[in-house]
Amino acid sequence: MCAKPIKKEPRQVETTGHQWDGIEEYNNPLPRWWVWVFYATIVWGIGYTIAYPAWPLIKEATPGLLGASTRADVKAEIKAFDDANAAIKERLISADLDAIGADPELAAFASRAGAAVFRTNCSTCHGSGAAGFEGKGYPNLLDNDWLWGGTMEDIHLTITHGIRHNDDSRYSEMPKFGADGILDETQVAQVVEHVLSLSGQEHDAALAAEGATIYLDNCSSCHMEDGSGERALGAPALNDQIWLYGGSRAAVTESVVNARFGVMPNWNERLSEDAIRAVAFYVHGLGGGE
Repeated sequence: MCAKPIKKEPRQVETTGHQWDGIEEYNNPLPRWWVWVFYATIVWGIGYTIAYPAWPLIKEATPGLLGASTRADVKAEIKAFDDANAAIKERLISADLDAIGADPELAAFASRAGAAVFRTNCSTCHGSGAAGFEGKGYPNLLDNDWLWGGTMEDIHLTITHGIRHNDDSRYSEMPKFGADGILDETQVAQVVEHVLSLSGQEHDAALAAEGATIYLDNCSSCHMEDGSGERALGAPALNDQIWLYGGSRAAVTESVVNARFGVMPNWNERLSEDAIRAVAFYVHGLGGGE
């Protein structure tokens, strides 16, 4: 059976001669103004790639004849702000740490600058709100539980040299009591129950009583007999409900068996002294500073 021919209407526009299933393609060219605009964009694009950085190379992009650089623009803008703040930065560097808060102008600048430094460099580990990440070894900076002290001087020193990072850092290391065979499994279980009892958690009283002697012989020199900790050694308090790596029986057992060894970078190689002082002031003012 043959298909019924399609009735063709009279038309003014010629076809291209292409046909498919009775459908013909009109030879309808684009408006001339559109074509010229299209050509103009091509010319503009070629001119842009010649005048400005555009084509990526192995190490950098083509510089362009005009020598434009967004990096240089940003660098110049940063320098302009640094120059504008140079005087107050000098005041911040020369001021006694404990006296920064007594100068309203200096305190306001340090607080704002410190907040910016904290969000850029510190929030990854300590959280955007500085509450840390419980159970993961990132301390909460809002409370008054400090490993190395919460005075302005202590915080400044910690930020400057870091923790367990180089020879100038604050340094302490907990022994791997289980992994290194210092304590056997039974002794580990006993001392864990004693640690749980120090913080008022549910525990096995009989095991905890046995663990008290083990704790006194092996742990009290750093964590103190009552579990209050020793900031000079970076040894955390064990008699409260604040835990850096978690206070469950499993988490405490892991700490005793394999120890913990958190590290904080020394920021004196990345931040200027005024930035370190600003962020120290900001952290000190979050609520946990002493």
